Amino acid sequence: MNSEYLLVGRIVGTHGIRGEVRVQSNTDFPEVRFAPGNRLILFPPGKQDPIWLMVEKSRPHKSVYLLKFQEWSSIDQAEPFKKGLLAVTRENRVPVDEEEGEYYFHQIIGLTAVTTDGKEIGEVKEILPLPANDVWVVRSAETGKEILIPYISEIVKDVDLGQKRITIEWMEGLA
Repeated sequence: MNSEYLLVGRIVGTHGIRGEVRVQSNTDFPEVRFAPGNRLILFPPGKQDPIWLMVEKSRPHKSVYLLKFQEWSSIDQAEPFKKGLLAVTRENRVPVDEEEGEYYFHQIIGLTAVTTDGKEIGEVKEILPLPANDVWVVRSAETGKEILIPYISEIVKDVDLGQKRITIEWMEGLA
């Protein structure tokens, strides 16, 4: 998948016999992305061409979303697409308010994290969307280990997309 698309989920399995799939969400807007009538682009596992799918119905289920696409009516139609990626075009992204501290995952991943006293910590490699708050996974520049940074105002003091830098207040227990 190239940069003209935004990843919104991954098919992790099937559910039942009527073509429903279990989708691990990779979006802050699952209620928008997985809403009935929404069109998603499926990038099947392997080197197949992308497929457009229309969401017929969806619902949260434990730690995933159950989606039923109009194009599939049986488990046999859905089964080959396990591990497929679901995406939207960049033009279809949901607006965010950066002044209110809202960002897309792709804007944060790759930024350099530094402390308020200027010490470089490392690069953001992943974002874990958790119920209380997102957690930014930073790979340490010194040790190569992962450091988990909760995205809360007490720790993340500034996000500068232009400078590709995140400034954090270092607290005990982060390392």
